[in-house]
Amino acid sequence: MASEHIEHKLKLLPDRPGCYLMKNANGHIIYVGKAKNLKNRVRSYFKSSHTGKVAQMVSEVADFDTIITDSNKESFLLEITLIQKHQPYFNIKLKKGTGYPYIKITNERDPRTVITGQVDHDGAYYFGPYPNVYAAEETLKFIQKVYPLRRCHGNEGRPCLYYHLGQCLGACFKTVPKEEYDAQIKRIKSFLNGNTTEVKRHLTAQMKKASAAMEYERAAEIRDQLHYIEVTVEKQKIISNDKTPRDLFNFYMDKGWLSIQVFFVRQSRLMKREKRLFPIVDTAEEEMTSFILQFYNRRNNLKPREILLPAGLPNQEISDILGVPVRTPQRGEKRDLLKMAGENARLSLDEKFRLLELDKKKTTGAMKEITDALGLPEGHKIEAFDHSHIQGADLVSAMVVFENGEPNKKLYRKYKLETVDHADEAASTREVIRRRYSRLLKEYKPMPDMIFMDGGSIQMNAVKDVLINELDLHIPVVGMVKNDKHKTADLLFGPNDAPVNLNPRSQGFYLVQRIQDEVHRFAITYHRQVHTKHSLSSRLDEIHGVGPKTRDKLLRKFGSITKIADASVDEIHKLGVPMATAQLVKVSLQGNAAVNRGSSHD
Repeated sequence: MASEHIEHKLKLLPDRPGCYLMKNANGHIIYVGKAKNLKNRVRSYFKSSHTGKVAQMVSEVADFDTIITDSNKESFLLEITLIQKHQPYFNIKLKKGTGYPYIKITNERDPRTVITGQVDHDGAYYFGPYPNVYAAEETLKFIQKVYPLRRCHGNEGRPCLYYHLGQCLGACFKTVPKEEYDAQIKRIKSFLNGNTTEVKRHLTAQMKKASAAMEYERAAEIRDQLHYIEVTVEKQKIISNDKTPRDLFNFYMDKGWLSIQVFFVRQSRLMKREKRLFPIVDTAEEEMTSFILQFYNRRNNLKPREILLPAGLPNQEISDILGVPVRTPQRGEKRDLLKMAGENARLSLDEKFRLLELDKKKTTGAMKEITDALGLPEGHKIEAFDHSHIQGADLVSAMVVFENGEPNKKLYRKYKLETVDHADEAASTREVIRRRYSRLLKEYKPMPDMIFMDGGSIQMNAVKDVLINELDLHIPVVGMVKNDKHKTADLLFGPNDAPVNLNPRSQGFYLVQRIQDEVHRFAITYHRQVHTKHSLSSRLDEIHGVGPKTRDKLLRKFGSITKIADASVDEIHKLGVPMATAQLVKVSLQGNAAVNRGSSHD
């Protein structure tokens, strides 16, 4: 029986072609499959009975992921790449080699067109792979008839049968000029790249002529030939003939959250996909620029030869900093692949929101799961806190309230910290806890059943210190800890702040995730409002590589954020600022300047 988490995700599957990746409890990919309709195919695993290895595979599935494509053929080709990369345990076929053929134009004095299952670095031209093997073979026969090269072994000393049939240029008995081969190869490459209009028009006319003459078998043969050409040379984006290593970034933003998809194209294939979801402070364009620059600062993250980005980002500045060409494609398969990345970004974010909505409808028992795991009596009300700041500036805190597993936004509170002027988690926690619960005491209002802090022992001990030693309150304090991917990982509770064993697939755990996401979102949203008013000095301090000396130079020379943003990189560099830092200052402050100009009437 499928878990509640999987049941929720099954309801959100798109009616689109694509690939699905089944994962076990450790997050390892154990099976990769393709589908014309992801919704129908993936649901069938969990809504039908199975035997043998399929049943075993389904029993081990704890989660799944999907990547949509624009056609069934693209899902075939993406599946090949994903299986080769991840080598899933339950995939028996296609683990070695592609399993699908290529059409090859050999690199010889007298070249040939052949079917092959392997791509070698031999200077030949390769087209494919083609999911429909029979169609590829029939298309090759058509090419050999219409665009003949060499069919025999050559040097026969006399014309071969293929020459008499018009399917060989005559290398069997004469020297064929290289120019003649080059012209024919150009036609074949054009045909296999999808330029088939003229050929299909000619075949369609032949088919109609044969049908009119009641030569129905001949008409059927031509009809099949048209079909084979269609499925073989159908344009697709997953695998191309351009072998340039490139990364593609696209995004989708909604409700203060940014969803990013990164596609890695290597050896002409979509080899890997990464996705990120996080709440944002600045505009989507500014967050994307920052994300991309930080993305390539990760250890062992090699830069590609080309980066493709959507319109609206500072391509030239990013290119200057990374030392890699950055482009926004306007047409062709690159633009289509970028669009596909954007659609996947939108689906990922929509899935998150819809899962949250589904979780909201199924909170019965979630609070009890949490209190049972903590060893506490049943409770109904949780108040959760989080802090937000940048480089210690504009410190704010926020509180959200969940009653019986549901957020009560009327009770949310914002706090602009008054006694803390630098990044001090303990001091920030003490102030907001003191303000919140001393007020409840004065107004004789009820206390929550639990207090959740977004953080570890430092924050928890600060809460306990204020509650017990200053206010004489004994409210259970729970810490919400995140992993290195900024996702809910554990709860801390008790005298020693020990980890709590809460099932990560339980409703209780989902409720903790929702609380942590919500308080983080609320704190960041409030901070964003305050952030637009902070000083130029603070904005410069945010920029990596800008220290007190560089900041003072910029302030003395330009005096305002708008003037620094309007200055050229060379002007900033002439002040003695390193070129890379000058470029980063320019990129970072241009967006801020735009915000300032847009809100100057306030």
